[in-house]
Amino acid sequence: MSLATIDRATIERLVRQSLEQRLGNGLAVADSGTATRGQRTAPKLVVNISARHCHVTQEDLERLFGAGHQLTVHHWLYQDGFFAANETVTIIGPRQRMISNLRILGPCRDHSQVELAFTDAISLGLDVPVRRSGDHRDSPGCWLLGPAGMIELKRGVIRHERHVHMGPADADYYGVKDGDRIHLRVKSTCSAVLEDLLVRVAPNSKLEVHLDTDEGNAVDLPHATKVELFR
Repeated sequence: MSLATIDRATIERLVRQSLEQRLGNGLAVADSGTATRGQRTAPKLVVNISARHCHVTQEDLERLFGAGHQLTVHHWLYQDGFFAANETVTIIGPRQRMISNLRILGPCRDHSQVELAFTDAISLGLDVPVRRSGDHRDSPGCWLLGPAGMIELKRGVIRHERHVHMGPADADYYGVKDGDRIHLRVKSTCSAVLEDLLVRVAPNSKLEVHLDTDEGNAVDLPHATKVELFR
């Protein structure tokens, strides 16, 4: 078959197959295959592992790092405008159990919050609930230690439930709205379906799934060859 006789759909299918064979070595796995809905090609899907981290208010940041301190960028995250900061703190749980180098994500927020995987929480002696960001009801607290001081969070330590960020066009493609649930299929050495991801729709969001380290390790995400969202 000459190149001139290959139609556009065949070329796109061959390119996608080649990319799928090469994209199995990172935490972010792009493209959800050849599936289409009507005449629309499936949007690019990225799945990332979100390691333990915290968010802080500007007030708490200054108590931890000194008056007037501003977060500095370590690296930018996939979602525009958000970054992992150079600043890290030590989290201290019951009976003085602690984890050091807990990275702060920026920019500062209107509430301070710690997000851990269950394995992290168990090592600290904490019983954390699964919550969406900002929902701190019935959650334990902790101490955060920085170079200039220490603060106590009365509550706000959670396991952030697995979720998917998407923009309005992505939500339209999948037929979902903010707050709905959708499933994720991962093809890897430990293939699995993760059910009931929380859908978070915002005007400027890119299509991205966030799993914590426990979930990412369980499905061997770094060696995934295909990921797919479905209802």
